[in-house]
Amino acid sequence: MKYILTILLSAGCLAMQPLVIGLLEYPAYFPEPVYDFSRNELRSETIELGRALFYDPILSQDLTISCASCHSPYNAFAHTDHDLSHGIHDQIGTRNAPALFNLAWQSTFMWDGAINHLDMQALAPISHPGEMGENIQHIVQKLQESERYPPLFYEAFGDSAITGAAVLKALAQFQLTLVSANARYDEMRRGEVSFTEQEANGYALFLTHCNTCHAEPLFTTGGFANNGLPIDSTLNDFGKGAMTHEAQDSLLFKIPTLRNLSFTYPYMHDGRFRNLNQVLTHYLKGITPSSTLAPALSAGIALSSNERTDLIAFLLTLNDKAFVFDPSHQFK
Repeated sequence: MKYILTILLSAGCLAMQPLVIGLLEYPAYFPEPVYDFSRNELRSETIELGRALFYDPILSQDLTISCASCHSPYNAFAHTDHDLSHGIHDQIGTRNAPALFNLAWQSTFMWDGAINHLDMQALAPISHPGEMGENIQHIVQKLQESERYPPLFYEAFGDSAITGAAVLKALAQFQLTLVSANARYDEMRRGEVSFTEQEANGYALFLTHCNTCHAEPLFTTGGFANNGLPIDSTLNDFGKGAMTHEAQDSLLFKIPTLRNLSFTYPYMHDGRFRNLNQVLTHYLKGITPSSTLAPALSAGIALSSNERTDLIAFLLTLNDKAFVFDPSHQFK
């Protein structure tokens, strides 16, 4: 509790003024972004092009699936209607669609880390036969033949001749603007509010039991971990291990952020948990031991009923309604 009070008292001194990189604004208590903006400088025209592409099903083979089909702005750019992503021809994907925000601080993408740069990430769902089922060359052709896009590409890149690289950079630019940093937690960090006693207790519990993997202020380390989920007999998903074929990577999945949890259910890579109580029950008594289990979970997490309530009260302070309902993120 002493640590909590110290933060509460000193929050106003930590950093009141946001930091700015070009058109990207973020809190001073965030770490430095890992994205190299010198190679894809944010421009309003390119961001707007990226927004148009993000919401346009022209990126899919049958013109039915857009990026927003699985990453809705009203769900913090996640997908809550289904446990697993849906694609063209009503196909079911293999994993839950993760939330998209604070991507400038991520160096790997996908649940298994298969993509190591945001500028390339869109190629994965675009080319996946069960998601968008398309290829970048055909997308370029469709965009070039449309009336809408050549002028937008000219405004964004000074050239109406569309390229695959320009498509991917524009999509990345729009996603880079999706910064979630205005939750009650952030108001506390800025010294604008104080946590209730229950929230402060939950914060202390979080620092003790969760911060190793879900490190504040991004509430993820961006790394990978085995959190003790049993192997699903239907999906048979081994996470990062299925990509690297290394034993030490078996059952490791990317650690998701805990921000905006009220908007991004269901939880886990396969969407098996519908609410936070189910998640906590897993960590209390559902962990499956294995050789790659995260060391911090080897003994499980012991919480009383009141402590569970307090921890959830803190997790709810990570909901950023201003971000979720920001009209600048939505379709235009």
